[in-house]
Amino acid sequence: MAAGTVDVPLEYVRLGLRFDRLEPGFVDAYTGAKRIRAEVESEPAPTPQGLRDQARALLRELDAAGLPDDRADFLRGQLTGLECSARKMSGEPVGFLEEVRGYFQVDLTLGDAAAYAAAHAELEVLLPGDGTLAERYAAHRRREECPPQRLEAAVHALSSALRDRVRGRYGLPEVETVRYEVVTDKPWSGFNYYEGDYRSRVAVNADLPHRLSQLVHLVAHESYPGHHTEHCRKERGLVERAGHVEHTVFLVNTPECLMAEGLADLGVDAAVGEDWGPWSAEVLGDLGLRFDGHLAERIAAAAAPLNRVRQDAAVLLHDRGAGADEVAAYIQRWSLVSDERARQQLRFLTHPLWRAYITTYVEGYDLLHRWLAARPADQDVAGRFVRLLDEPLTPAAVAAELSAA
Repeated sequence: MAAGTVDVPLEYVRLGLRFDRLEPGFVDAYTGAKRIRAEVESEPAPTPQGLRDQARALLRELDAAGLPDDRADFLRGQLTGLECSARKMSGEPVGFLEEVRGYFQVDLTLGDAAAYAAAHAELEVLLPGDGTLAERYAAHRRREECPPQRLEAAVHALSSALRDRVRGRYGLPEVETVRYEVVTDKPWSGFNYYEGDYRSRVAVNADLPHRLSQLVHLVAHESYPGHHTEHCRKERGLVERAGHVEHTVFLVNTPECLMAEGLADLGVDAAVGEDWGPWSAEVLGDLGLRFDGHLAERIAAAAAPLNRVRQDAAVLLHDRGAGADEVAAYIQRWSLVSDERARQQLRFLTHPLWRAYITTYVEGYDLLHRWLAARPADQDVAGRFVRLLDEPLTPAAVAAELSAA
């Protein structure tokens, strides 16, 4: 690097660590040198305005940094997200749609009520009987609930089975490990805490009922081949082998989050594929936990369009001026959930740090699902998916590949 040139990747890492001092939890994972974190911690307390200006300065330095296009594009997206976060933290008016665009490189639109109604019609066929569809759907979910005292054993069984498949398809460092713990009083169902050195701690929220058919999605999302697998492969490849220091820090409300959540939500498709329902039913059946895998898979496919309702709720709440009661009723109507579950979702949508994050699940899955389906005819799912695990792709780059295809 030429004398006097700013080391943009390293300064980006420092900047991300400064955000964590203002908003604990902003750094989702840090695996870099302890010395760098200690230096940042010893600095004067940062201000939102100062962090905004630092993000803007690094964006200006990018073109002169001499980085390959993929690294420069990755850092440009990350720094743009940080600049937007700093503006919000400083009290500047940032509209919700502008906030989402700044963080995640996507533009939001409300979902199609006709698509939701069509999903309800499919569910009507799959769930015959008396009562309203919401009542029958709730009864189906209750039948699938995992007994709380069996939750940990079920998670471990699915994790072991998925790990075997992921090791065969994608490869993992020999020393990688995931430790699971059951927690309460959280706004999410599960969370991966990546600790570095190929270790993760995955927390599962026992406050929410966990359905047997959905546990495979949770474990795939958090561990194999989701967050844990991605962190392991990027630490080994981009950080240790390529020396890309920017991947030693993982920051919320940035484009990498949309990529990571979309990747993780595709985990079951990438690890098991079709017939994941019967496959997971067999794994859990060995523990004496029973559910109809074939029916579960058909219901999941029918209900998939309703995934977008959660994002609609965020738009209505933060962009359209709807009140909490109105939004909870909207979630109840279209997602076919109880008032209690709708209020739990509102808790996530109104959290200061997480309010825009629902977009990562909705738009992330949609974008990467379309990209995975658009793979070349001679490429299998694993060959395409491994790029998500290994490369510093951005939502904008994936969208450009789709447009070109």
